[in-house]
Amino acid sequence: MSINRNLLNIIVVLCVCLNLGCNEGAQEREIDDSHTIQVSSLFPPSSSSCVLSPRASTTKSSLHVTHRHGTCSRLNNGKATSPDHVEILRLDQARVNSIHSKLSKKLTTNHVSQSQSTDLPAKDGSTLGSGNYIVTVGLGTPKNDLSLIFDTGSDLTWTQCQPCVRTCYDQKEPIFNPSKSTSYYNVSCSSSACGSLSSATGNAGSCSASNCIYGIQYGDQSFSIGFLAKDKFTLTSSDVFDGVYFGCGENNQGLFTGVAGLLGLGRDKLSFPSQTATAYNKIFSYCLPSSASYTGHLTFGSAGISRSVKFTPISTITDGTSFYGLNIVAIIVGGQKLPIPSTVFSTPGALIDSGTVITRLPPKAYAALRSSFKAKMSKYPTTSGVSILDTCFDLSGFKTVTIPKVAFSFSGGAVVELGSKGIFYVFKISQVCLAFAGNSDDSNAAIFGNVQQQTLEVVYDGAGGRVGFAPNGCS
Repeated sequence: MSINRNLLNIIVVLCVCLNLGCNEGAQEREIDDSHTIQVSSLFPPSSSSCVLSPRASTTKSSLHVTHRHGTCSRLNNGKATSPDHVEILRLDQARVNSIHSKLSKKLTTNHVSQSQSTDLPAKDGSTLGSGNYIVTVGLGTPKNDLSLIFDTGSDLTWTQCQPCVRTCYDQKEPIFNPSKSTSYYNVSCSSSACGSLSSATGNAGSCSASNCIYGIQYGDQSFSIGFLAKDKFTLTSSDVFDGVYFGCGENNQGLFTGVAGLLGLGRDKLSFPSQTATAYNKIFSYCLPSSASYTGHLTFGSAGISRSVKFTPISTITDGTSFYGLNIVAIIVGGQKLPIPSTVFSTPGALIDSGTVITRLPPKAYAALRSSFKAKMSKYPTTSGVSILDTCFDLSGFKTVTIPKVAFSFSGGAVVELGSKGIFYVFKISQVCLAFAGNSDDSNAAIFGNVQQQTLEVVYDGAGGRVGFAPNGCS
């Protein structure tokens, strides 16, 4: 029986390669078509310990990535907080709606003033979503360590600043005081950087006493308004950058509670990767931890990038936006390529986003994935869905669960197998849900979200026009 089983597995892999095209190493994918894991491993550990990523601890230009609600976060004093999953999914849908709106409208330019926050139209704003992943960056001289959400779908880096002329939301660390930084200065409203704000934020800069004013509004009515400024940014002791453009927000409101602001990793010239291009050549990589008790990493430059990374070209769907586009070719479930016509993916296009939680697929692609996954999970009882997630299982009474493997094939021959933690979104043992959702319309772009990215090394090569993936990225 073992010989027959091995022959069958080899045939399956060969069929996948014939259907999809295999790049070097793709034939060496694990032959098993499922993960068998302990059900208990789907839940965060009860201890308050924090396991640090060796990559972030030992690699030059690397920062620890922490989960906003985890024990490793500076925001929580070593204690995990309980996330509101329904609220996370609500915010996630708001972010997805915002992304689809941006892609369809390409954002009209609006104008902002320091005194009138209502001039920022929410319908065309960005949406932060749940802002799950945090890094710590030093700002100013002497440096102030600030916890920032990092976001590949945003460009302008900003933080709250004193004085708060109208309102500031609650943040854990002291609010940055620019008057105490010897390297801080405001940017003139006649500068080219001020003129670039419309592409970076969707709102043209304006003037206050010849100083440039920025404003960014998010689809959930959150916003940040203040001075476009330059100051010193410290990533590590050896990676210090003078004169980085950022938003010094004196009027801020919204769902950012705890964090100091945002680190923009998009493709615009005001984004952090673009501003540090001479040092890092617009290359950065990250691994999102699978548990809130672990850290991942955000690494700038090519240091430490795995040799097993498989690259796919950045698609043209996102030209003119912050986003990094992808071309999905196929989806494989349990070793079998799903029968999805190629136009289902190519017509709306796709992108990868660090801030979207749940991967969104075209309706026909999601229907095929759901049908195949449910068939291969038929031994486990189903239960009611939650919010945008409609395929859920009751794993009460099971010590182990066998999950069909899920892989994405991208253009250029990159076949990316998701980690076992990249398939489910867990509410409780009696409600473990498939972490994918269908878009409401065939014309809406697919989005490769952060649950699916967990434990992968994800490499963004802006100069090379490509995105790469490798397994076991946090180790």
